[in-house]
Amino acid sequence: MKTIYSKNHILRNSKTELYGGELVQPFERPERMEFIINAIKERDLGPIMDPVNINTDIIFKVHDKHYVEFLNVAWKEWLKLGLGGEAIPTVWPSRSMPSDVIPNFIEGKLGYYALANETSISEGTVEGAYEAVKVVLTATDMLEKEKSLFALCRPPGHHASKDQYGGYCFFNNVAIASERLIEKGAKKIFILDVDFHHGNGTQAIFYDRPDVYFASLHGDPKEAFPHFLGHANEKGHGAGEGFNINYPMQPGTPYTEWTRTLDDAIEKIQSYQPDALLISLGVDTYEKDPISFFKLKSDDFFDIGKKIASCNLPTLFVMEGGYAIKEIGINTVNVLKGFEGSLS
Repeated sequence: MKTIYSKNHILRNSKTELYGGELVQPFERPERMEFIINAIKERDLGPIMDPVNINTDIIFKVHDKHYVEFLNVAWKEWLKLGLGGEAIPTVWPSRSMPSDVIPNFIEGKLGYYALANETSISEGTVEGAYEAVKVVLTATDMLEKEKSLFALCRPPGHHASKDQYGGYCFFNNVAIASERLIEKGAKKIFILDVDFHHGNGTQAIFYDRPDVYFASLHGDPKEAFPHFLGHANEKGHGAGEGFNINYPMQPGTPYTEWTRTLDDAIEKIQSYQPDALLISLGVDTYEKDPISFFKLKSDDFFDIGKKIASCNLPTLFVMEGGYAIKEIGINTVNVLKGFEGSLS
């Protein structure tokens, strides 16, 4: 399997994350890619290719124009304040202060466009996010001939909604890939999100559409980020009703239980008969992931790949979560090797 990957992901290299009441080194950091790339090379998954220099205007089919403009200038506006830290929001429109008026001042803009404050904006953030879009678009355009590809995106994307960032995500890479496939003639796309955290952004973007079916296996939002979306009763709206399904699971969920929900999702894929299958690939379901609570073991990821392959569809894997421990490389490649029918 070919991997599309940009070394320019390093442009996104924030030094701070608000966690446990402290500013800590981000869990989503460049070392994640080193672990994955090393595993791809060591286990001979296949060629690693650079993205092409591609037009990214399709972003505007997914994201609000004013939101994109905000991301383009946020760091520059923050620097004008003369502050020493990275840009972290401190105030939001809330249940007691609902507002559709976008502030002029950067502090207010950050709060308006952020869904959470763990994700700081720093020098190179938006440039890195555009690199991830180029990666996923390059892979998407190759999918017709290759049948399966791995878009090794960083930063990830599934928490980014039409006009909000957070959860380490700025542009929704898998949603952009879906729009590209539809632009190229696909009638139906299925997005399967196996990341530990609910893909709230992807759900919100396609919630009222029948041409993109979204299914997510994740930690119960009553117990896990993003907390306010991802419940089992969220099934779509309007024309999209019945084309959204969530599988929230409890702390300590083992693979024997997790995989039953995967089997159900695969039945939904086979019934929907999409033109392509997009996988939001997070491996933070692993038992030792630092910010998750499922109990999957490394060998389980082979079986995940095998089950996804049983759908027999053009399949694009898009990297989401799984944090900076060595096993992120092992588990990512296990999924892809399992998909290809190899346990090496």
